[in-house]
Amino acid sequence: MNKTFLLVCAFALASVAGRGEIKIATVDMMMLVRNHPSYDTNKSMLVSTESDYQKRVDAIRSELEATQEEGKKLAEEYRNPMLSQAEKDKIEKKLQQVQERFMRQQQNMRNQAMSNQQNLADLEARLLKAQAADLKKRIARYAEKAGIDLIVDSAAALYARKSFDVTDQILKDMGVDPKAAKAKESDESK
Repeated sequence: MNKTFLLVCAFALASVAGRGEIKIATVDMMMLVRNHPSYDTNKSMLVSTESDYQKRVDAIRSELEATQEEGKKLAEEYRNPMLSQAEKDKIEKKLQQVQERFMRQQQNMRNQAMSNQQNLADLEARLLKAQAADLKKRIARYAEKAGIDLIVDSAAALYARKSFDVTDQILKDMGVDPKAAKAKESDESK
């Protein structure tokens, strides 16, 4: 990360060295991400999708518990001393079938849970990628308009003057009141 940042800075400095003055700015990417127009919608979609996935796993778990109960009842029947050997053999066969079904359901539940987790991670990555692409366009548009040569995430800079920060201007470009965004940030940090 640091090598990439230094490389970008070196490239930017070299490319504008002929012009004399280099205009650099910083942005708080986390604030931009949290205040992006799609942030709340994306968050709701992820929560809703996770809830749907959990319902699927819970349904399989219910089937699993029912199968387990069926197996317990058959095991109790099998212990009945009044049963003939032929009846015990039938119950034992049913127990084996129930046990096999139970193991398939357990595997199905594990597979469903892993699949859900992967699908959720993929969805989150796609949403974040789209949001990041939009932010990158907005930042580039602002940089062009303001004549800025380089904008970096303030989290990547070891030090930057407050006057370099253009987060408020990008927020305004997104239609977000910077004061409201900062108030939201302080409320969420409590």
